[in-house]
Formats: sequence, C-alpha cells, structure tokens
Amino acid sequence: MERHRQGSWRQQEGKVACSSHEPSSRRSMQKVGMTSARPHGARRIAHGGSEFFDLRLADGLDGHEEEDGELSAFVCPITMQLMRDPVVIETGHAFEREAIARWFSECRDLGRGPCCPITMLEVHRADLRPVLALRAAVEEWTDRQQRDELRRACQWLTKDATEKEAVRALGCVVRGWSGGRVGRRTVRDEGMIPMVGGMLRSGSSMVRLKALETIQEFARETDQDREAVSEGDTIRTIIKFIDCEDCQERELAVSALCDLSKSELVCGKISELNGAVLILGKVSGSKDDNPTIAEKAEKTLENLDRCEKNAVQMAENGRLEPLLNLLIEGSPEKQLLMASSLEKIVLSNDLKILVARRVGSLFGGIVEKGNLEAKEVAFKVLEHISANAESAKVLIEENVLLPLFRVLSINRTSLLPPKLQEAAAAVLANLVASGVDFGTVPLDGDRTLVSEDIVHSLLLLISNTSPPIQCKLLEFFDTLSSSTGTVLSIVSAIKSSGAVTNLVQFVESDHQESRTASIKLIYKISFHLDHEIAQVFRASPTLLGCLVKVAFLNDGNTDEQDAALQILANLPKRDKHLTRELMEQGAFKIVVSKVFSIYRRDAGSDIYDNALLEGLAKVLARITYVLRDEPRCVSLAREYNLAALFTSLLRLNGLDEVQVVSAKALMNLSLESNTPKFDDSEQRSKLALFGKKPPNIQFCRVHSGVCSIRENFCILEGKAVERLIHCLNHSNKKVVEAALAALCTLLEDGVETAEGISVLRRSNGVAPIFAILKENPTGSLQHRVTWAVERILRAEDIAQAASTDHSLGSALVHAFQHGDSRTRRIAEAALKHVRKLPTFSIIIDKSPSIRGSSLGSMERFIKFDR
Repeated sequence: MERHRQGSWRQQEGKVACSSHEPSSRRSMQKVGMTSARPHGARRIAHGGSEFFDLRLADGLDGHEEEDGELSAFVCPITMQLMRDPVVIETGHAFEREAIARWFSECRDLGRGPCCPITMLEVHRADLRPVLALRAAVEEWTDRQQRDELRRACQWLTKDATEKEAVRALGCVVRGWSGGRVGRRTVRDEGMIPMVGGMLRSGSSMVRLKALETIQEFARETDQDREAVSEGDTIRTIIKFIDCEDCQERELAVSALCDLSKSELVCGKISELNGAVLILGKVSGSKDDNPTIAEKAEKTLENLDRCEKNAVQMAENGRLEPLLNLLIEGSPEKQLLMASSLEKIVLSNDLKILVARRVGSLFGGIVEKGNLEAKEVAFKVLEHISANAESAKVLIEENVLLPLFRVLSINRTSLLPPKLQEAAAAVLANLVASGVDFGTVPLDGDRTLVSEDIVHSLLLLISNTSPPIQCKLLEFFDTLSSSTGTVLSIVSAIKSSGAVTNLVQFVESDHQESRTASIKLIYKISFHLDHEIAQVFRASPTLLGCLVKVAFLNDGNTDEQDAALQILANLPKRDKHLTRELMEQGAFKIVVSKVFSIYRRDAGSDIYDNALLEGLAKVLARITYVLRDEPRCVSLAREYNLAALFTSLLRLNGLDEVQVVSAKALMNLSLESNTPKFDDSEQRSKLALFGKKPPNIQFCRVHSGVCSIRENFCILEGKAVERLIHCLNHSNKKVVEAALAALCTLLEDGVETAEGISVLRRSNGVAPIFAILKENPTGSLQHRVTWAVERILRAEDIAQAASTDHSLGSALVHAFQHGDSRTRRIAEAALKHVRKLPTFSIIIDKSPSIRGSSLGSMERFIKFDR
C-alpha cells in the first residue's frame, strides 16, 4: 500500500509539472522555500533539523533511479525538503505540515480562500490529515541514507585523505552524530570515534580543528562515548593542543577535555599523563589572557579533583585538597595511605602552610596516640612541613608542641623506637627555629616550653639518649638561647639543673653533629655562664684542649670553629689558670699567626675574617690581664711584640670591637710599663735618679727610664698615642672610653704626670678629651673623662686657658652635680683648678711632676674591664 501511495504521489507530482499554474506556484514555493550550499556534485537532502549530502554523486557514483523516485515522493513541494511531519489536504497532495499551514495563512492574508499549491484549486476544507505511513517511510529512507553516508565517510577518515576530503568526512560524522539515535549508533558501530581521534594528528590545522569539534560533540553524550574517545593516545594529543600557541586549537582542546573529564575513567587517564595537571593549572591561572579558557580549565581540574583515585596524582601536581579531604574524612587505612603519599611529595612553602592548617592537629594526635606505623609517617610529614618557618608557626597554633613534648618525656621515650624519638626531636627543633617567642606560647596550663621543669626534663633526656637525638635537642636549646626573650630562662634552668658540665663534655664527643650543636649552645650561654663554664675547663684541661683543637686546628665546620673561638674569647679574662693552660696548649702562638695572616690580607674586607679577628683579638688580649701575676705572659708579650700588634689593630676602622679590645690591651700593657726595666737595672736606675744618663741611651721622660714598645710596652713608641687620640673622635662610645683609658695611663700615679700632659698636648690630645667631657657623658665614661680632665688641669697654663672656656666649666659643673660620689669629688677638684670653686684648704697637689696624688690612681679607682 505504501508503494502504491508513493506511486500515486509521483503521478500527482507529474500532473503538477504539466499544470498551467506552475509558474505561479513555483514563485510561491520559492517564497517559503529554503536553499543551502552543498558540495559540488552532491545533492542536498534535508530532513527536519538534520541535513546531509548524497556523497555518491559528489564521488562520481551513479545514484539509483528507484531511490531518486522515492526521494521525489518524500520531498515537500513547497520547501523542496524531506518531510518530517507530512500531512495530506483535500486535493490528495502531501506537504510538510508547517509549510502548508503557512501557505494557507498567506492565502487568507491575500483575501482569498485556501488553495492547493500544486493545482491552485480552492480547498473547501483546510484541515490537515497526518500521513503516518509516509512519515515512517521518510524516516526509514533517511536512516538508510545516513548510514550509507557515514560508511562512505569512513574511507576519508585516514591520514591519506586530502584536506578537503577529511573536512567533508568529519562534517558528515558531525551531522550523523547530531541527526539522532541511528546516526550515533552507526558512528559507534563503525568504530568512527577512534578514527576521528586519529585525525588530530593530521598535518592540516583545518582538519585538526574539525576533529576537535567532532570530539567535543562526542564528549557531550554518555560516559561510554567519552571513554571511547579516550582510547589510544587521543587524550595525550588533546593535552598537547592545550599547551600549543594556536589559540583556536587550544580553546577547542580545553572545551573538549572539559566535557571528557565528566567521565571518571577519563579523569584517571588525564591525571596519569605526565604534566597534564600542570598544563591545565597554567591555563586556569591565565584568566587575564582568556577568561573562558581559564574557566573551562579550572572546571576540568575540579572534575579531576572529584575522582578519589586521582587524589595522589593531583597532590603531586600541587592540588592537595582532594588528598587532604580523604586524610580528614577517610578510614584509618585510607588516612595512612594518604599520609604516606603526602610524606613523599615535595611541597612548596605555600602548600606546607595549607597542610599545617588543615591537618596539623590531626598529625599531632597521631604522634601521641596512633600506632607505630602511623606515628612514623606522621613524624615524617611534620618534619617536612615544619622546616618552613611560616608553616611551623601554623603548627604551633594548632598545638602540636604538647604532643611532641609528651612523646619526648623521659618516662615515655621507652615507648618509641630511637628512630621516632629522633624524628620527634627534629620536629621540635624545627618548630623552635620559627622565630616564635616561646616564653609566651602556652604548652600545658601555665607552663611554657621554657618553663624550668620542662627544660629540666629535656636536659635529662640529652644525658640518656643516642647521639642523633642528643644533636636535635642541643639544636633545640641552641635556638632558644639565640632569642633574647627565652635565653635567660634557658640559662637559669641550665644553671639550676647543673647541666653545664654535661653540655661542656660534648666538646670531646666523636659525634661531630652533637659536638657542633653543643659548642654553638655553649657559646650562646657563655655570655651569662662564663664562670661556670670556666670552672669546668679548669677542672678538665683535656676539655679545654679539645676546644682549642676545634677552634684552631680543625679544617672543618667554620660555624663550629667560630663558636669555639668565641667561647675562648668569652672566658673570664683574668682567670690565670685558664691563661696558663692556653699557654701550655700553644694557643697563643697559633692566635698570633692567624692575626698576622688576616691583617696582611687586608682585614675588614671579609665578613668572616672580621668575626674571626674579633675572637682572636679577645683571646690574645688575655695575656695582658695577667702580666703582673704570670712572668711567662710578659715574655710572650715581648716575644710577639703585642703592644705594636695591638697598635696596628687600632687602624682597622669599622671593626669597633677589635679597636675596643686593642685599646684595653694597650692600657694593660702601658700600666705594666710604669716600672721601667733595663739591661742593668740597678746601675741605670741610679744614674737616672742623679739626672745623668749613660751614653747612647734615650730615656723616656714619662717613665723616667729607658723604654721601648717591645720590651716594656711604652705607648709613646710606635705611634700608639696618636692612634689612641684618633679613636677619641669615634662615634662608638665604647671605642672612645677604651682609648681614653689607655691614654690615662700617661697621667697615672707612678709616672711623670707633667710629662704625660706634655705628650698629650704635643699630640693634640687635650682638646678631644675636653670635647668628650663637654658632651656630658654618663656612667663610667663620665667618671673617666672627668678624672683625665682634672689631671690635665693640674698644668697651670692649661688651667688658666680653660678658665675662660665656659662650655668646659659647664661640663664640669654638670659632672659635679650629676655624677656619682667619686666623680663629684674629682669634678670639685677640677673646678678649683679653673677657679670655679674657692679653695679652702690645700688638699690638691699643685706639683704634678711629683709622683703620687691625694686623688689616687685611676687604676685603683676603677677596674675598667669589669
């Protein structure tokens, strides 16, 4: 019956062709008809929303006349397209429902009744009756044509096809896929999805773009289709396009991958590709360049995040949230797996902060209450993220300190293997290195990490554990001792626990890391516990020898050497026993050699040399503090010509501490030169007393004897006075005071004070001393400069000239009113010299050339170095 109808429709169509109304009907049909471009030689076939071309004609193949006849019966006479919803009117002709309804509407608009577009006969009944058989026939024919077209397109989905052929075939696939269920089934059954993926490797950019568009169509359907696309290396190729320079290819590739990532299986394949997540991350971060692409790339990454098995791969590429979520919410087994994976990932500092904030407290609980396997992993993660100061601060905020301290308590360490104890100590050392003031961070109730009982517990652990753990704990105390906020608490706890001896004994340890950590710690506390440390060294010369060896003979860790040297420098300078022991160890000979070596290579140009020279100068200056009690030190000072050496060190501008040490040493040496020594002392002293001098001998007028800078350390020789006077103008008051103290030895009791004043006058040293007093200094400098000014004003000509200096008088009045009792007494005497106060009784020695004075020696008034 269907064939009969088709035949009748062909006959009716033939009648229309002979109708006299044909031109008019054609013009009307064109008015409502549609046209479209089609490939050369191909016939356009449209059906509903789908359109395809009969490629047989385009390929030079002959069509079948029978099919052409069938096609003419399926085409609407008005639209010239395949009918989707065919209806028949009163005249028996079939049309597309929408087209004939529009035709009737136009007839009414023209003011006449509806008519048949073919016969132009008036239709009395405008009802439209559907033709279901014709609709089924059209759909069957369309499906068959579509299948045939897609099968023929397969031959062009190869690398051998030309660009035109490949683009045409891909367009056919897109139309077939969009045409409906039959087309999609054909594409799947014919294996065309992987064939389209293969076209991504075409040398033509147009073909690649068309292939990406086709893949995007596939990806919009089911997971099965997305997984079919992902077979082979299609995903890898798409990722390659995302990282290319072509903007159009990159945009299509990102869009396609975004749709493909809706499948969990495809997500797994994407994350497994090396660099895929990094590339997507780079694109998602380029919002300023292309917001659309960036948004789709971020959406793709979010799809990858939702896939649980991708958590580790995503974390390795910098997206930690999925892994952290599983770590927080997962089962114990899942937590252990995620933590083990996290421990192996190299994290940036920002990611360390994220981990500390999200799971810091979780790991704190694990290290205290978890099983051994979980504890080991937790300690490794904590050690990793605590290495960064900022993330360590977050861990402290998450209260990780308390669990760490508990597991390190002396009564609980037996529960942990040594390896985990070491890890716990390492984490603790990292946390205290973060720069936080641990004196204010609560640990447990009112206690802090530097509370005395906490420190005692950890100090006790040092004495009862293995070297690696000892090393970490020593580093822990070294860091706390570096902070001004906690060092006093640490020092107090060490002193009260009697742990100084144990700490010093590490100096002879064979474990280098522990020895280095202990030496650095001892150096930090030596500023506060110098006498306690000295007592240990006095009791054990072997320990002192080990320290000397580390400081001078080991060519190893420079930090360790520097710390050892500074310990020696900080030991009490007047400790004769230690100085003798250092002499026995040959330390001073090495020190002198090193000082000369640094001085010759232009000291002051290298930071390390500067710090080293400072320590060496302090150690060498020890000799000058025990000259009167240790004759061998006098011999050493002469042998090494220390007075000349320290005079040379005064020239090192910028090394303030070296200048201070050198000036103090010259003061000590100059005090020793107050008793001249001759080759034949008795004979030449007698001659000097009678005002005679042996031939060829130059006498020192200040010391009334034969002087030299090497033999009796006279600072009048070797330009020491000039360099000390130059230091009086230094901006550092410590340098000024030390230099002034050395110059005051020329005005001391026991020397010719008048000659000393003359020396200062000739060297232009009086005015700088007066200038210091005019600045109204305080403390020991005020006392010392007032003493010096009073001595200088004993010279009547100087006193007479100074009496008119109002600023000097005001400075003396200030010292008289605001100084301590000794300074006020000396200032009173000076004011009488310049006649600012009346002299009621003769208590001031007006003859400064005679040795001795009622005001006494400066050496007796104050021990400058204490």
